[in-house]
Amino acid sequence: MSVSPENTLAYDVAIIGAGPAGAACALALRQRGLRVALLDKAQFPRDKVCGDAIPGQAFKALRQLDPAFVAQLWPLQPRDDVRDSRLVAPSGASLTLQWKLPSFNSPRETFDAALLGLVRMHSDTTILENTVLKSVHIDAECVHLHLAEGAELTCQVVIGCDGANSVVGRKLLPAPLDRAHHCAGVRAYYENVAGASSGTTEFFLSSDYLAGYVWLFPVGAGRYNVGLGMLSEIVAKHKVDLKEVMMRVLATHPELAGRFAGARQLGPIVGFGLPLGGGRERSISGARFMLCGDAASLIDPLQGHGIDTAIQSGILAGEQAAACFEKQDFSAERMREYDARVAHKIGRKLAKSYRLMRFLSNKAWLVNAAVRLARVPGLKPWVQRAIG
Repeated sequence: MSVSPENTLAYDVAIIGAGPAGAACALALRQRGLRVALLDKAQFPRDKVCGDAIPGQAFKALRQLDPAFVAQLWPLQPRDDVRDSRLVAPSGASLTLQWKLPSFNSPRETFDAALLGLVRMHSDTTILENTVLKSVHIDAECVHLHLAEGAELTCQVVIGCDGANSVVGRKLLPAPLDRAHHCAGVRAYYENVAGASSGTTEFFLSSDYLAGYVWLFPVGAGRYNVGLGMLSEIVAKHKVDLKEVMMRVLATHPELAGRFAGARQLGPIVGFGLPLGGGRERSISGARFMLCGDAASLIDPLQGHGIDTAIQSGILAGEQAAACFEKQDFSAERMREYDARVAHKIGRKLAKSYRLMRFLSNKAWLVNAAVRLARVPGLKPWVQRAIG
């Protein structure tokens, strides 16, 4: 559905971006009696460059909204049910950690479309696909959203769930790229990877990667999401070509070279950016607006996942928007309640992850030591808690 240039459409809440944060926000608002529009520049299903890991905390948050949501997502195909993660230290020693909450991996093209399907099924949200937001202007009365096709949409509250390059964030809370709190990544899909196990995600660390790691995640149907992530300040400082490094690692790493000898790459290697959370204090709201997910820099700095925090923040933003309408108060002061809830529920864990990531990033010997310690009876649970 597209907006006609001849009309100015009015809503109570406009959510920009129909990924996990935006879909979760719409589901949180489904029974609030508000006119909600959910805009996205793409037509679903669409690819989203990512590691494709859907953490158990994402399903826990959705289940708290309605257990039926998770029940409807769980039969999704393709997917790979994740039971544990294998961490390979720079020394070559490995450690397998069990997941506490049920989770699965699934290509974002599949998962995001299914999540948006829940919005269609369970809410009266107006979904506007192929709708590109060009600019945002807020005055005392409302929010004005100017669309690419020349139309204008107005609302009382706008919620930016539009990713790392958020239009809402750039227009309302502009800030230069901070490479110390940003990660660059590349990924490609493969099949016929030798020695890869369904149910196990794998992480490979090396002092050669300079504050980064290679991942290998099964995503179902015999396919694997394979990628490399690295802190952006390292990429810039050393002029790292991530695509070249990834291909070299797959060809030469003692654990991986033999496993990829007969593998087939499906499509190109593509890149993406990850705004990391936890390393700095920043506002994620203001008068009549909030930011969620990647737009609010809520990526876990240690493990690189963000779907769970996107869903959690989307739900918190929906609840905050509903509270604002109850009070008829859309001020920046009222919106700071959202910042506080995100900081309490998400920010503290991300801060811990960021500190640990920075501490370990240039200490391969310490990672090796941690893996050795985990083999000592009774110490493995402590190592698992430290890693998160």
